[in-house]
Amino acid sequence: MTFRGWQSEALEFYEGLAADNSKTYWTAHQSFYEEQVREPMRELLAALEPEFGPGKIFRPYRDVRFSNDKSPYKTHLGAWLEAGGYLQLSADGLAAGCGMYQMESDQLDRYRKAVAADRTGKQLTDLIATIERAGIGVHGHGSLKTAPRGYPKDHPRVDLLRHKGLTTWQEWEPAAWLGTAKAQTRLVEFLRTSRPLREWFDDHVGPHRL
Repeated sequence: MTFRGWQSEALEFYEGLAADNSKTYWTAHQSFYEEQVREPMRELLAALEPEFGPGKIFRPYRDVRFSNDKSPYKTHLGAWLEAGGYLQLSADGLAAGCGMYQMESDQLDRYRKAVAADRTGKQLTDLIATIERAGIGVHGHGSLKTAPRGYPKDHPRVDLLRHKGLTTWQEWEPAAWLGTAKAQTRLVEFLRTSRPLREWFDDHVGPHRL
């Protein structure tokens, strides 16, 4: 099947789920979720696979074991791309991200060394500037209040050194184009613009090593 976007009813489904996050609501709307929410995401991932690798749709169920919020269902649909990228549909519209949201300790060590080094650190600041000029935000996550241990507080890239994760992120509010193939076009533009950040992480940080 060809990806043709999500109809407005898909967003209304999540509005309803936010208002009534119960098994009763979910059971009554499960077939709609499978056909009108999840299936278009599956079609989108298939269309993106040749350029961005295979994707995976996340389960709709929340892990409530360690959470005070016992709502059983996620109020968004999330998917992950093997070559780097995260996609999300919710009542608020469409969103996408790319990068590394939360680095493990060994990854964080390599990240900080690469940021601190003149050549690779400048590469990162330059590509961030290019991405931001294209209208895409670049955000740090889990950031320390000051420089990490072993790095000077006056380092020229101390703001980057403080982050434990770094991603691009863009959101699109609900609009008519979301129900067309233009949704794929916008996501492809985002992923291509974000790709240099992911490639920097691949080259200088890499996967978690046990």
